[in-house]
Amino acid sequence: MANNDARPSLDDLRVLLAVTEAGGFRRAARSLGLSVSTVSETITRLESSLGVPLISRTTRSVMPTEAGRRLTERVAPLLFEARAALDEAASSGPALRGRLKLNVPGAVMVDILPPLIDRYMAAYPDVRIEIVVEDRLVDITAADCDAGIRYGEHLEQDMIAVPIGPRRQEGALAASPAYLTRRGLPAHPSDLLDHDCIRVRISGAALGPWEFEREGVELTVDPPARLTMGTGGAAAAIELAIAGHGILYMFRNWLDPHLASGALAPILPDWWQPFDGPRLYFSRRLVPAPLRAFIDLAADERSRQPSA
Repeated sequence: MANNDARPSLDDLRVLLAVTEAGGFRRAARSLGLSVSTVSETITRLESSLGVPLISRTTRSVMPTEAGRRLTERVAPLLFEARAALDEAASSGPALRGRLKLNVPGAVMVDILPPLIDRYMAAYPDVRIEIVVEDRLVDITAADCDAGIRYGEHLEQDMIAVPIGPRRQEGALAASPAYLTRRGLPAHPSDLLDHDCIRVRISGAALGPWEFEREGVELTVDPPARLTMGTGGAAAAIELAIAGHGILYMFRNWLDPHLASGALAPILPDWWQPFDGPRLYFSRRLVPAPLRAFIDLAADERSRQPSA
């Protein structure tokens, strides 16, 4: 039976959203800056207040019940809009205030997002900034984020996506001169099947094939992985390629300094495939003032870039 004397608070509902999005109490606690016991006690109190189980707990997983799923789907946009409205009110004075929380993949944390955040922090010193780095596509509203950044994923219909960072990027293939002296230079993408390759896996996803294109001919190659790294280990993967442990397929902008220095040598550059740069996505229903300022700053940064 529901305990009507203890109505759920907005903070309790925020904890429920975090547990549902994170799929566990420990990850939710880290994202909220709370202890695991506090998160667990909050969920227990919330379930007691409503008189229904909201989270199904097993030794292997933490999942919302049907009642929990329906509740989070309804309260997530309300909590998001309430916080956005508070930020809007706080920013009605001469100085922009509030919070900007972004959910981004590790790929933009190397050289795309840091310069934007540097400019933003200098321009708006009273805005609190939080960046959550993960590669899977998330519901930014349920995750209590203002916006996300992703590459090419399908987005919900109520989301707006705008380009951020470089208009076009390119995948590049490289290895150390020592490796190529030892093993030979591939003359065609199919030759990669006979080489040691360093693969980078996006979190929670299968290894994607390497894609190539030349004069309208598109090829995909799925070479054996001598070494596999997560996106968080991309810098280490580059260092291991420099050390001669295999061929690496990576964002060209990450490899450019090492190609310029000669630490890495380009492989099959005529086959390197360009692709669209990342996009910033956010809900069309309400754009908090700190996010609007970030969108405008990103647009200004893109206007300074040379045309493709």
